[in-house]
Amino acid sequence: MRLEPLRALLLPLTLLGGLVFGLSGCTTNPVTGGQSFTPFMSPADEKRIGAEEHPKLLAEFGGAYEEGGVANYVSSIGNLLKRTSETPNERFTFTVVDSPVVNAFALPGGYVYVTRGLITLADDEAELAGVIAHEIGHVTARHTAERYSRGMIAGLGAGLLGILTESPQLGQLGQLAAAAYIQGYSREQEFEADALGIRYMTRAGYDPRAMASFLTSLEAGDRLAQKIAGKEGTEPAMDLFRSHPRTGDRIARAAEAARSQSHQTLALDREPYLAAIDGLLYGDSPAQGFVRGRLFIHPELLFRFEAPPGFRLRNSSEAVIGEHENGALIIFDGAKPSSANQGMLDYLRNDWAKGRGLESAERITINGLPAATGQTRINTNEGRYDARLVAIRLSADAIYRFLMLTPRAVTDALNEGLRRTTFSFRRIGPSEAAQYRTRRLQIVVVGAGDTPEGFARLMRVDDFPLETFRVLNGLRPGEALRAGQRVKIVVE
Repeated sequence: MRLEPLRALLLPLTLLGGLVFGLSGCTTNPVTGGQSFTPFMSPADEKRIGAEEHPKLLAEFGGAYEEGGVANYVSSIGNLLKRTSETPNERFTFTVVDSPVVNAFALPGGYVYVTRGLITLADDEAELAGVIAHEIGHVTARHTAERYSRGMIAGLGAGLLGILTESPQLGQLGQLAAAAYIQGYSREQEFEADALGIRYMTRAGYDPRAMASFLTSLEAGDRLAQKIAGKEGTEPAMDLFRSHPRTGDRIARAAEAARSQSHQTLALDREPYLAAIDGLLYGDSPAQGFVRGRLFIHPELLFRFEAPPGFRLRNSSEAVIGEHENGALIIFDGAKPSSANQGMLDYLRNDWAKGRGLESAERITINGLPAATGQTRINTNEGRYDARLVAIRLSADAIYRFLMLTPRAVTDALNEGLRRTTFSFRRIGPSEAAQYRTRRLQIVVVGAGDTPEGFARLMRVDDFPLETFRVLNGLRPGEALRAGQRVKIVVE
């Protein structure tokens, strides 16, 4: 007997409600005092998941940064803040990630991460403490467990709805919505983590207003990143803004309220902070290679290539991306062959582009290295693109690849430049690699008559040295320097 339409729709919701009730899903969170829905992830699960995912996350984001004493310094700040939380005896692990990207994040079970890119941007210890305290707040409030549990319920509800209404499309739609829900913290969870972070900072003796001042520095850094990328006024460039939706006024009001209620002297601790980060690696690390204008050089793997005019390169632990304002892209990464003697044409056809139907696939030689190339066309949300694939064998176990994507209207105009990029890939020797040095922060004292423009001439950055100097030192446009002030510059 077929259910009536209304009953068919209501039954899954009734079953789901019974399931949630049976799980006793809502409890009072002792940290926040609010209702928390975490039936699908226990505290023991959080610790297990954090321990399992920690090494994977480090591998994905460039590993831990362990030069100098920065890692121990960050851990000391984190442990001080943890002891002021509602769970002072829980074990936390604080890690500096070897990445120039400005970001911070946490895994369940007490794993908190800040990138060295974020550390370069902070102006004092209190600003860094605000970031760490915010991430501790996500952990103590069990936000990941809550996100996961609500995502599970959304997925279960969608599955039941799809099964019992005989509509697999509806079920799939719900699954997509559930997946999207658990990809980032909600705005309410961000506000909650801010409130907890301000609480922990104040208890630890830091001025909580530093959380708001660092947000101002983040906004200035994001505007500069957009300017460097030629995308002013578009979506946020920093990953931290995408993953942490924030409201500066709300943070500032909460921080001021906490400061006014405190009965202790609250510190910023700028001098010890600058001493700790003097010599910190800035930008790309040697393990990931350097971008120098249109050049990419890997001083450890000993190769280089050059992008065509009009392309701007950016580096990450996964790939080097070249972007052109007309929409063309170059994606450069590495891969491993199926066997030590696999030919590049076989790799291209049967591994990398398997099932793609390459045109004009052929063997080539690039500066003495065996290689293969072919082309195809792909459809994207932005339209139809021509795709050129190039695979190059650098060693028995290492292949390097160019994927060159061009909107069909500009393919002919870019062909020659992309061909030159292909054949610019070559080995380099140790002496050539030594010409490209790492960039680091150096802390210097401002003398009488020193200006931002003068320090900008010392900055070893590729773009906008004056703007970069101001952003690194929290200076507003037009703001002058004071004799005796300590500032950060970038040197090689």
